[in-house]
Formats: sequence, C-alpha cells, structure tokens
Amino acid sequence: MRIPRRTLLAASLAAPLAARAQSAEFPNRQVRIVVPFPPGGGLDALARALADRLQLAWRQAVVVDNRPGGSTVPGTDLVAKAAPDGHTLLITADNSITSNPHLIRNLPHDPMKDLAPVSLLVDVHQMVLVHPSVGAQDMAGLVAAARAAPGRLNFGSYGNASQPHLCFGALMARERIEMVHVPYRGLTPAVLATLAGEVQMTLAGIASGAAHIRAGTLRALAVGKPTRFAALPEVPTLAEAGFDDIDPRTWFGAFAPAGTPPALLARIQRDIATAMADPAVEQRHLAPSGYTVHAATPEATAEFLRQDLAYKARLIQAAGITPD
Repeated sequence: MRIPRRTLLAASLAAPLAARAQSAEFPNRQVRIVVPFPPGGGLDALARALADRLQLAWRQAVVVDNRPGGSTVPGTDLVAKAAPDGHTLLITADNSITSNPHLIRNLPHDPMKDLAPVSLLVDVHQMVLVHPSVGAQDMAGLVAAARAAPGRLNFGSYGNASQPHLCFGALMARERIEMVHVPYRGLTPAVLATLAGEVQMTLAGIASGAAHIRAGTLRALAVGKPTRFAALPEVPTLAEAGFDDIDPRTWFGAFAPAGTPPALLARIQRDIATAMADPAVEQRHLAPSGYTVHAATPEATAEFLRQDLAYKARLIQAAGITPD
C-alpha cells in the first residue's frame, strides 16, 4: 500500500517538532544516573558533582545509582534497556564501552549500538609507578630489569584487561620480556600492594600516586599523557620515554539509551558541559585528579568511540588477553 505524499510530508515535519517538544519537556520526573562502580572512587565523585548541578539546572531530583560488579555489565545493561527519554543516564569508564566488547563473549548488549553517546567527560591519565627496590630510574631501566630476571617482577592491576594489565601486557609483547600479572580488586589495593612490595609496579593517577612519589615510597617512571603533569614536571611522558605506542588511557563518559532523540542528547550534553565548567567542580574534582576535560558533543564522542574501540582491540591483542 502506497502512503500518500501529503501524509509522508506531514510525518517528516512532525518528527523534529516531536523531538523538540520532548526535549523541552525534559525532565518531568526524577533522573537517575547509573554508575557501574562502587561509591567513593573518582568516577563516582565526578558523577555526584554533576548530579548536584544538573538537579539545580533541571529543577528535578537527580540521583546517582551505583551498580558495581560484573565487569560493569549489569549496570551498563540496565541503561541500554531503559526508556530512551533521558531520565536514565549512564556515567562510566572506557572498559564498559570499548573494552568489554572484546573481552566478554556473551555480552547482553552492544555498547556501540544500544547506547547513545552524550558526552566524553574527561581523560584520566595514569603513571607507571614502581617500588624503589626495583632500582629502575626510567622505562628503559625497567625493561632492562625485567629482561635480566624473567618472571621475577610482578605488576599489580585492577583486574583482567584493566589499564595496568593492558599497559604492561603490551610492554611485555613489544620488548619480549616476562613479568607476572597479579590482579587486585580495585585501584587502592593495587597501590597498597606496590607500596608494601608485594608487587613491584602498577599504574595510578596523580590523586592516588603524587603523595607517595613525593615521599619517596613510590617512583614514577612515566605518565600516559600528551604533556607532563604540571604538579610533577620531572616525570616524562611515555612518548618522551620512547613508548609512544603504549598509551594506558582511561576516560569517563556519559551515555543514554539508544533511540534518545538527538535534540534531547544535545540539551543534556550542553547542561553537562555547563556543570563541568563550574569552578567548584574544577577545583574539587578535576584539577586535583589531573583530568583533561572534554565536553565533547554527541557526534564528536561517537567518532572518538569508534577510534577507541579499534585501539582497544589492538592493545588487547598485543597483551595476549583472551575473552572470558
């Protein structure tokens, strides 16, 4: 049956009007931000800071719903299957979106298809930290130490395919050295294990590592960042150290269910960008953690995700990590 041209024209005009109306009415009830990590971490703190400011802007309650566990799959899946009306959002890290598709065989959703990018929020830069007993003063020294004692050096991670696992796995593949992976249940236990000498190295950001570096209880060999940390100018970047092909990048981003109208995604992104620019958020949550802010549009975030998905595939393959 052919649909009359007048009917098609009316439908085409009504669609953008409906999207604008939905955006204008948003939000009309409580908004839930799902965070698939435990309370208390850097991502959770940023999500709560944004929720506070969005609540003021939207004049509706905005709550953070922590759904930790399961490699972030249950919390991410909850948002992927939610109504695409902007009232259920996801703030998460890269592993939920661009690592899990390569690592989990029966993932109940496709993050690239079942979620709509709202905004890339921040890049999280991590440093290679070693226990002073290692003796290495730089990345070349670390490689030499590992080569001299195959299998004797251990590195602590936050779990399978976490940034330390990917970084040191890629380093081993590139330099043909052997080190032992010791997974812990989070960043803090891995850092504490390195401090205690249970493992010889890990990765951590400036918020977790700076005090230990200044105290001399940990040594920073390099930072995965395009430029050096202003607070630690003596620590070279991995690129400066000759390892520009190993980037343990982590990022935080905001997402909505697929099918959320583009006008609504754009509005949420603009409101998040305004919240991120709040001086109180910058001073309390961004600057102390050494984050690089990216208030990216949904379109720019989508393009970044496509590139990061391919990058993570190469890194996971180089590290020899197989799907569960």
